[in-house]
Amino acid sequence: MGFLTYSVEERVAVITVNKPPANALSSQVLQELSTLLDDLEVNDDARAVILKGEGRFFSAGADIKEFTSIESGGEFSKLAARGQELFERIEQFPKPVIAVIHGAALGGGLELAMSCHIRLVSETAKLGLPELQLGLVPGFAGSQRLPRYVGSAKAAEMLFTSEPITGVEAAALGLANHAYKEEELFQKANELASKIAKKSPIALKTAITLINYSKHENYYKGVEKEAESFGTVFVSEDAKEGIAAFIEKREPQFKGK
Repeated sequence: MGFLTYSVEERVAVITVNKPPANALSSQVLQELSTLLDDLEVNDDARAVILKGEGRFFSAGADIKEFTSIESGGEFSKLAARGQELFERIEQFPKPVIAVIHGAALGGGLELAMSCHIRLVSETAKLGLPELQLGLVPGFAGSQRLPRYVGSAKAAEMLFTSEPITGVEAAALGLANHAYKEEELFQKANELASKIAKKSPIALKTAITLINYSKHENYYKGVEKEAESFGTVFVSEDAKEGIAAFIEKREPQFKGK
């Protein structure tokens, strides 16, 4: 379909960005990603999603050459708003999305990765927001998401210096869930996605909502929302199946109902 490929196997969808040499996030790449999300959202065969890059990088950032065709600040703001809307959709996506990062995730590439629910990185990967090096600032919510994961002081250092951190550092800071050797990275991601894909789609969707709720609302509103959601999920067919399977000591067979 252009710069993105998409396949589903054993309930795990794999989206691969293939735009040599750096998998830059051009307008076309972002539009293709949005279209794939439309398909994935209604594809009952896909219960977890892996997002990765082909070649040397996950993504080295936005397509800077496209910037030269934009003349007004208003147009730049609209471009940023469209990117933010897409990345917010990924964060709110009802199926878990795992970013698999090797080589580099810089600028828009890191902003894309931060919108995913889980990030697995190679130990030698470089992650950063180098926009200030170009006299710019992040545009796809990077300045807002990065402090969530690494704290405001470390986020300030990364932004102000434009210097990236390694995959090992990212895992230590909480920006990534795990760091692995590059040759085992995708296998580890697939194992994790397969484990997640066995869970109830209803429960997964609800858990994503609750985690996102915790990012934007205070604790007391969050626990109120959790109690409400617990009741909703509890009466689902999947919950009945999960409880029955536990009692009967067997693997549950969830149907997303």
